[in-house]
Amino acid sequence: MDMPLTQHDVAVAEQYLADGDVMAARPLLEQLVSEIEAYAAEELHTTDSLQYFSFEAPFERVAYRRVEHDPRELVNIDVPFDRVYADYAFILIGAGEYEAASRALTQAVRWNPQKASYRLDLAELYRLDGNTQEWLALSHSVIERADDARMLARAYANFGFWFLDEGKTVPAMACGRLAEKLSPRDARVQTLVGKVAEAVEKAGAEVAGLSDEQAFAALEAEGVPAGANAEVAVCLLMCATDAAREGDVSEATQLTVRARDLVGEEACRALIALIRESDAELAAQDGEATEEPADRGAAGAGESGSSEPEQNEGGAGYGA
Repeated sequence: MDMPLTQHDVAVAEQYLADGDVMAARPLLEQLVSEIEAYAAEELHTTDSLQYFSFEAPFERVAYRRVEHDPRELVNIDVPFDRVYADYAFILIGAGEYEAASRALTQAVRWNPQKASYRLDLAELYRLDGNTQEWLALSHSVIERADDARMLARAYANFGFWFLDEGKTVPAMACGRLAEKLSPRDARVQTLVGKVAEAVEKAGAEVAGLSDEQAFAALEAEGVPAGANAEVAVCLLMCATDAAREGDVSEATQLTVRARDLVGEEACRALIALIRESDAELAAQDGEATEEPADRGAAGAGESGSSEPEQNEGGAGYGA
């Protein structure tokens, strides 16, 4: 069965949305969704060794592999299936069809599990439905995967409001501090910071005087990581290195800035140094393997083309 839709088909539907023409966009997106489902059922069979995705950028594929530790062969679909479902969910939300919108966003996540915005929108639908457990689980999954500071801030804001509702002022304060550093102008973050300030004032000087280290320790005791996943920042920097090698200065700069916004300037520099050291070690090992093939083997490279530093796995209290 040939691919029944093209990138142009998706672009046409999205242009209707951009123009505010929902009446034209909805039937077209419904048709595209139907075509995707028929094609996936016929041609895209997931196995223990193979999986299909519609990642938007090479970085997303690298990050998915590194964060999920998925050993299967990952085949990318050229047509953005994830955007079709996300666009369709947008229309369904506007129509108040939240259950159908949840199903559509679940499919958007399935086709591109690295896109934090899909997870956060789906989490919001669960929150509206009163499903706090799924709301928090999806928010936690964003903290583990976010490659954009604004999305990470939204996830921390979700937890911050929940901690406030639970009367847990210190972890709520930690969420507020983290979210404000990541995206200080976000309206939801600003609302959280204001509510946290009120709660801290009521709690007294002892709570107000807690350092970031103390507040973040309280947050991690609740099972929520205090900061972006360094593995994601490493992937951004590895892909930035590859883009620079290929002469794409704009892409290299954009990826590096995203990593810096996630983990901060100092940590970003440390990760860059680590990647360079790993690449140098890999090059040296490759040279030794060429000279003495009977004694040594070359070290493997990461999917981005750069060598990957050793991974550190951590537990999560609310992981999806």
